[in-house]
Parts: sequence; C-alpha cells; structure tokens
Amino acid sequence: MLRDGFLGNRASFMLDFVVVALALVVPILLFSLYAVKVRRQYALHRNLQLLLGVVLLVAVSAFEVDLHLVQGGWEQVVAKQQPPLSTEQIAHVRRLLGIHLIFATTTPVLWVTTIVLALRRMPNPPQPCAHSRLHKTLGWLSTVDLTLTSITGLVFYHAAFMASR
Repeated sequence: MLRDGFLGNRASFMLDFVVVALALVVPILLFSLYAVKVRRQYALHRNLQLLLGVVLLVAVSAFEVDLHLVQGGWEQVVAKQQPPLSTEQIAHVRRLLGIHLIFATTTPVLWVTTIVLALRRMPNPPQPCAHSRLHKTLGWLSTVDLTLTSITGLVFYHAAFMASR
C-alpha cells in the first residue's frame, strides 16, 4: 500500500481515498433519494444504494487494514505532520475522532439492516409494498447517520491534517 496520500499532506493514500469517498457519498446519496422520491425510479435507487454499499465496504475495509496494519494507527499518521500537532491539538483531534466513530460504527449497522431487509422484503423489480414504510424510516435514519459520518470524518481529517498547516 502507498504510504503518503495525494491531497497535499502526510496522510496515508487510503486516508485520502476515504476522505474523497466521504465527500462523494452524500451527493450520490442525495441523487439516489431524488431518483426514488421525485422520479419514482426504484431500480435506480436500489442499484445506487448497492453500489454505494459495496464501494464503501471495500474502501473502508482497505482503509482499516492500511491504517492499523501498515501505518500503525492514526496517531502514527498524524505524527508525520509538519509542523507537528501540539498536545492540545492532538487532544482535540482525539475528541473529534471519538465523535466520528460513534457515527462510523452505527452507519454500517443501519445501512446493512436497511439493504438486507429491502432485498428480502421488496419485490424485484422494486416498487412500493408493505415493507415500504419501515424501509423509508430505516433509509432516512441511515441517510442522516451516513451524512454525519461523512461530516465528522471530514472535520477530523481537517483538524488532523490541514489545520496546523
């Protein structure tokens, strides 16, 4: 795996890749919601959700392997920054990461539940059905959670890798 990223700082390649993915997820998610809510394109919505799920699963899995097994943890990646972060900045970054991890751990649970239930309970091709009400609730919870995961991940990245420059 590549050790340095491509966004102009000393973050890892995979960290930069996940940051770009986080920035792209929300607009694609919003387009998927537009497709289903406004255009009633249920199959497009399903396909976009499945694509997002697979892409994020692969990206985050590769990121976690890289971060923990190759890079030695987030603190090792942050320690490469020039100038180095102060003790206060590290404490702030640690708090931001804690907030991010709340959403980053609940998002996959909600999203997998939403997708698995939809695949099991919705007709193929997809269309409104008895499961639609629960799916809509789970979908909105997943959307809010994923959006908060993206926002908090980007805030963490900014504080850890860009704010001290």
